[in-house]
Amino acid sequence: MNIPEQILEMGRRAHRAARTLATLPSNSKNRILTAMADAITKDGDAIIAANTRDMTAGKAAGLSGALLDRLLLDSARLGALTEGLDRIVQLPDPVGEQLGCTKRPNGLLIRKVRVPLGVVAVIYESRPNVTADAAALCFKAGNAVILRGGTEAHATNTAIWEAMVRAGTTAGLPPDAIQLVPTTDRAAVVALLELDEHIDLIIPRGGESLIRTVAERSKVPVLKHYKGVCHVYVDRDADLEMARNIIVNAKCQRPGVCNAMETLLVHEEVAPRFLPRAGEALQSRGVEIRGDERTCRILTDAKRATKADWSQEYLDLILSVGIVTSLDAAIDHIERYGTHHSDVIVTDDEEAARRFTDQVNSATVYVNASSRFTDGVEFGMGAEIGISTGKLHARGPCGLPELTTYKYVIVGSGQVRQ
Repeated sequence: MNIPEQILEMGRRAHRAARTLATLPSNSKNRILTAMADAITKDGDAIIAANTRDMTAGKAAGLSGALLDRLLLDSARLGALTEGLDRIVQLPDPVGEQLGCTKRPNGLLIRKVRVPLGVVAVIYESRPNVTADAAALCFKAGNAVILRGGTEAHATNTAIWEAMVRAGTTAGLPPDAIQLVPTTDRAAVVALLELDEHIDLIIPRGGESLIRTVAERSKVPVLKHYKGVCHVYVDRDADLEMARNIIVNAKCQRPGVCNAMETLLVHEEVAPRFLPRAGEALQSRGVEIRGDERTCRILTDAKRATKADWSQEYLDLILSVGIVTSLDAAIDHIERYGTHHSDVIVTDDEEAARRFTDQVNSATVYVNASSRFTDGVEFGMGAEIGISTGKLHARGPCGLPELTTYKYVIVGSGQVRQ
């Protein structure tokens, strides 16, 4: 078979598997997931060896430091991966949850019930942990899943998938419930995007160019965010020591991820006191600061920011810094240049915090906390399938409930409409 035919057949098999998965009991799902987690632990050395091959190839291909960081799967990250699967086991199964119930005057009982989406395709780059997270979350929510990882992580993804499916099948995993596209040819992505008869949702995970390509070409609904231009605004009534700790964490703890801070905005009344201390803390950690004219007068080592910097997702130790005249000016800046991902205000003024959270139209909005918490694990979801900055179906970190939809189940006793 050629690639489009191969992908079509995968879609057909996934579609059939989804019917079985929709009725699989919760205890069966949890038993299978536990077997998968145990298999990843047992095959840990082989999985890390596969990742070492991918890392070597990635360095030879000139992948950036941020991409290599996403690709790396060491023993600590492998342990976190299996812990994530264990957490998913502990989460309540959303399938079958009653979301509402109404009894009509004619006696009809109308129930709103949570059900699986059906078939989910996940197209992702670099991060091999997505293989396990996406497979486990889709499966627990009753969906069949087709995984298509990037070339740079192909060996690691294959090793993880093989361990999960082998153990899962022994524990009762239905055939074709979790499939991995075996080719890294981009024709496979094109074929997936055309498969609207068999795929119900596509989730792209990766760089902006991948996500835009998927969103623009897909015939299937897409859950996405293009990039994370995340802001921290330090208000005039902020605790400046708290603000310094938050921005250092938001920028430096892991700069190559979508919830890292890319722009710092500071109220003009506190900028002369705050920026020298903040700049020293950031620059001591290797952060390059690109500031507006007023910032550069305070931080003389800063580079002058260009207009393009304000909308740039650096995914690196680079930070845009601007001084604003008011809370409204900060909100205007975020709405103009932000991507509705994760934005923060640091303030002791409750009214300022309320206005910020009411008016900043982002999927996650923080008061006095780092943007780095935008993550399914940190939100108590066990893991996440992705982060959505759209407004329909799901928004923010997406876990088990966001991998379901609902239907109405109506029970009558012979009623007919007059």
